[in-house]
Amino acid sequence: MSDERPRTAFLGLGTMGAAMTANLAAAGFPVSAWNRTARPFAELAAAGVEIAATPSAAVAAAEVVVVCVSDTPDVEAVLFGPEGAAAALRPGSLVIDCSTISPAATRGFAERLGKVGVAMVDAPVSGGSEGARNATLTIFVGGEAATFERARPVLAAMGRTITHVGPIGAGQAVKAVNQVILAGTYVGVAEGIVLAMKAGLDVEQVVAALSGGAAQSWVLANRSARMLANDYPLGFKLALHHKDLAIALELAADLGAELPVTELTERLEVALIEAGHGDDDVSAVARAIRARSGLPD
Repeated sequence: MSDERPRTAFLGLGTMGAAMTANLAAAGFPVSAWNRTARPFAELAAAGVEIAATPSAAVAAAEVVVVCVSDTPDVEAVLFGPEGAAAALRPGSLVIDCSTISPAATRGFAERLGKVGVAMVDAPVSGGSEGARNATLTIFVGGEAATFERARPVLAAMGRTITHVGPIGAGQAVKAVNQVILAGTYVGVAEGIVLAMKAGLDVEQVVAALSGGAAQSWVLANRSARMLANDYPLGFKLALHHKDLAIALELAADLGAELPVTELTERLEVALIEAGHGDDDVSAVARAIRARSGLPD
């Protein structure tokens, strides 16, 4: 690619995607965009983003296409469904998939795109809505080294820590590892907060003290207050984290790995989703620990 910002299309303007699109526009990329649910997106339009009616229309003039949708079937539909992007992509263009989906499906999508001369990297992100807004996302990239270098300028407008982790599908595998570790961390912090509450301790003081030691984590720093208040405004949907854990558990089963903490967290999240908490932030896993400990909801 030349130093000139390539024309970029962004498919999927949810909590993460809208902020990522805004950062691309702010970095000087000419951007067109599409979202499954039509909305005005006034701020994006004011930033010069062209909102298209279909994925194929959004990508018609694009050199680079970024996809950020919820699940594996959604990526397939956006790329290969009716009025999908693949039919309108020009040979030599690049697809960057920032969704969190199946590693095996990712490899299949890359193969299908490759047959029409379109390159692909999988680039799932971590950092939640805060990272998306602030362009500080951590991004795990799978694909050929040369393709990663093509994608790097676009990714740099959306994230801070960008790592090429291996061939196509490797980014999704690393994201699965990320979500597995987060599962244990969320449950561990929730249990610690509940234990401190039951012990009658000053929980804010406890968190401050722990933050200087080995128990420090992003979850402790950024989500413990929500667990104490039992209030979970959206950062990253619990239902989406549950979807990610299903991907991780499927990968683990294929590889013969045992993930008992992840299995426990998945069961806790199923019960919370069934109780109507799927749209809460994932820190709402604390609801389950609070309930088991006799604390009010």
